[in-house]
Amino acid sequence: MAAPRTAAPWGDGSDSVAVFENWTAEEERAHTDETRAYEQAKFDAGWGALDWPAEYGGRSLPMSYVLAFRRTEEEFAVPRRTEMFSVTQQLVAPAIAQWGTEKQRDRWVRAMLRTDRIACQLFSETEAGSDLAAVRTRAVRADNGTWVLNGHKVWTSGARVADLGVAVCRTDPDVPKHAGLTAFLVPMDVPGVTVRPIRQMTGGSSFNEVYLDEVRLDDEYRLGPVGKGWPVALTVLAAERLDGAHLGLANADRAVELAHNLGRELTELERDRVADLVTRGYVQRVAAMRVAAAVVAGNDPGPEASIGKLLATDTMARTSEVVRLLLGREVGADSGRWGRFAWTEHLLGAPGYRIAGGTDEIQRNIIAERVLGLPKEPRA
Repeated sequence: MAAPRTAAPWGDGSDSVAVFENWTAEEERAHTDETRAYEQAKFDAGWGALDWPAEYGGRSLPMSYVLAFRRTEEEFAVPRRTEMFSVTQQLVAPAIAQWGTEKQRDRWVRAMLRTDRIACQLFSETEAGSDLAAVRTRAVRADNGTWVLNGHKVWTSGARVADLGVAVCRTDPDVPKHAGLTAFLVPMDVPGVTVRPIRQMTGGSSFNEVYLDEVRLDDEYRLGPVGKGWPVALTVLAAERLDGAHLGLANADRAVELAHNLGRELTELERDRVADLVTRGYVQRVAAMRVAAAVVAGNDPGPEASIGKLLATDTMARTSEVVRLLLGREVGADSGRWGRFAWTEHLLGAPGYRIAGGTDEIQRNIIAERVLGLPKEPRA
């Protein structure tokens, strides 16, 4: 039985607050195996897919049960789920369940919910920016019905340990860009797939670039109809925005704990900044509750998820400001004290989330157009 996190005193256990992990390939594999073992045990005990139907190992319960279990789970010292597990269980598995053939659903959905198989996203490209529909990776159908994929994907979390990647490829360059896309399930161990870690300024490699060179796939690996890659991608992206509603809150809470454990009185400015962080955390939690309420009601939360993403990146930035104020030079020089120098990785990683999962500018456009009803700026 895992011990409640709240029972652990300040200074015990890991003090990692990294936004993007700083692991070696061996460390990433070890953590993946540890987390996978926990997820499999949870699934086998009937807690791993509460809102899924029985055919996938679920219990057909409302989303409110899932959210209640997650809140309880956070109080225990269980292995921390990294992004690849969210991608697998909350993004890719639902996309296959919605768009996949019966054979694909039977083969992949339950396996992903139990984490027997891990998935990654092969969406972003170096020259496409935030415009997913501008991808250049090509998939050409051969005379024998197989597909040949060529291209380059980037910013792929978990590519070193993933079994399967969901790739959006251009299959028809002669139609409007949104209509010429098709999605594929790419086994990461097939010939032609090359994974190269991307070195971050923290020194680690949380992300990877993936090269697809003459990758040959049978048509059974196509996800959804030909030319329907855009709606398949939207299914994944909608779930990604939902998953980001709570980003940054755990580290914000840790920063408040730091303020309580400095061993000295806070200045008036420090108290003000800590109180501001607490308040912003409550605002983000309220926004996350609105997103959850929409999901529980069976609705698409839509723009609310974009608001949650903006609040999350703001929480991360404010957390960094508070930590810099509290620790001063100690955040940049390793004194060996628990919960001090570890914040360096948060400070270096937090700005990246203004780009990840849709840039702040994209989220503001969604809010402006779909919430406030503002007109689009006419192009010159």
